[in-house]
Amino acid sequence: MKAKNGDFVLPGDALGVTEEFLPSEWTYDDHGEIRSLVAGTVTIDQKNKKISIIPKTKSPAILKKGDVVLGQIRDVRGQRALVDVEGIKNSKRSLPITFLGAIHISQARKGYVDKLTDDFHIGDLIQARVTKVMGVDNADLTTAETELGVLKAMCTNCRHFMKQIGKKEVKCPNCGRKETRNISSDYEG
Repeated sequence: MKAKNGDFVLPGDALGVTEEFLPSEWTYDDHGEIRSLVAGTVTIDQKNKKISIIPKTKSPAILKKGDVVLGQIRDVRGQRALVDVEGIKNSKRSLPITFLGAIHISQARKGYVDKLTDDFHIGDLIQARVTKVMGVDNADLTTAETELGVLKAMCTNCRHFMKQIGKKEVKCPNCGRKETRNISSDYEG
């Protein structure tokens, strides 16, 4: 389907291809096919070659490049930390689903990072910025800004939340273990 300006579409409807347009508000790129995220009216900007949707209903929050999100570290692998993205910071609307975010080691913080486990551990609550949205439930993230990073670190020994004791260091009030993290300037503890 090639949508026309003013057409009514439903979530998942094909609107056009990325060779012709850029996906914009309330749309996403599905392997070269631009699709609608919501029910609404198609708007085509011929000058800027963008296609977007004007929602017809109150829609849940949708991730966009540049959004600051809140999430929890699900897994830390050699080059990537996987994050369950739970919401958009300062948004009154919740996400319809949990997004899976990925922080590549090069996006963890400014400067060289030897091991990603020096910055994040499973269970840590983080704040990150979306650098790229892929499909309807995946996003690349960065924590390479001062206010981004770990908001609450979880002890790898006893699973209690830790207190900040230095610029990159946290200590567990329960077992006394010290660990390093990429700590946000908004750290809570």
